[in-house]
Amino acid sequence: MKKHNFSAGPSILPQEVLLKASEAVLNFNNDNLSLLEISHRSKPFVDVMEHARALVLELLNLEGKGYKVLFLQGGASTQFLMVALNLLEKRAGYLNTGSWSDKAIKEAKIYDDIYEVASSKNANYNYIPKGYDIPTDYDYFHCTSNNTIFGTQMKSFPKCSIPLVCDMSSDIFSRQLDFTKFDLIYAGAQKNLGPAGTTLVVVKEDILGKVSRKIPSMMDYKVQISKSSMFNTPPVFAVYVSMLTLQWLKDLGGIEAIEKVNDIKARLIYSEIDLNPLFKGYASKADRSLMNATFNLINDDLKETFDTMCREGGISGLNGHRSVGGYRASMYNALPLESVQVLVEIMSELETKA
Repeated sequence: MKKHNFSAGPSILPQEVLLKASEAVLNFNNDNLSLLEISHRSKPFVDVMEHARALVLELLNLEGKGYKVLFLQGGASTQFLMVALNLLEKRAGYLNTGSWSDKAIKEAKIYDDIYEVASSKNANYNYIPKGYDIPTDYDYFHCTSNNTIFGTQMKSFPKCSIPLVCDMSSDIFSRQLDFTKFDLIYAGAQKNLGPAGTTLVVVKEDILGKVSRKIPSMMDYKVQISKSSMFNTPPVFAVYVSMLTLQWLKDLGGIEAIEKVNDIKARLIYSEIDLNPLFKGYASKADRSLMNATFNLINDDLKETFDTMCREGGISGLNGHRSVGGYRASMYNALPLESVQVLVEIMSELETKA
């Protein structure tokens, strides 16, 4: 039986994507060669890279608007450094809403002055700060759209007269936004895009080339753009699976269609959390994530029983992060509604047994 995979990442992928990817490992493009053994400069793979980049712009409605798409290595954590290297001249503003934004601040501070415009660290990141001011003379403003560990999500974004940079690792392609508001978006693939191993960067080209420092070639967005994400050997398998996932999303009807499903999944589980007296949500209700529902048992004596019921029901990857405890249901694009229904039924059944 296929398990209900609530893992926070690497996370669930569409079944049809897994099947196509497995076929390509054995015989890619009917060339009797594995995807894993062809040249990344061969036409079959160059076509994959170009199609993947084109799908990103199409799905985000950024075609013809001055944006370039990169598939890089090093994870979103390397982007903490690359953003600062490429954009930070004197100082920048950061919104601190979780562990990953906190780490991004730490990396950026290596190079220059970083101003924390607001933070929810005092409440262990269970809400998104609001009502803060962004200095207009800063080089850029950085935020994290969704906080996987704590289950919070930005529902709106500030208007900026400076470049707006966003880490969208855990909710990219999950909801409709005006993506033209952002000058640089980055996202690790292993949530909503593909397997671990590649990182998506979408950058408005005209914000680059304005810092005075020398940037190592591997870390220079302009160099990577000029080489079409192939300055060095790219992670061919991760890029290919990302392309398949993007095509899967397009065939479903794009972001508009998947957002409707994501809304249903989130409403279903949050309703159970709020109505079931055995559970309590962790994140502030106003800032609850559509992707990661965090919650705790009121009575820890029920933990063994609940864990056993989940295991018997085929639930996997539900444990919360150690900094929060409890449980975390990650409901990325590929997670079927049925999986959330199974989890909610188990939560409801626990109430009848308690």
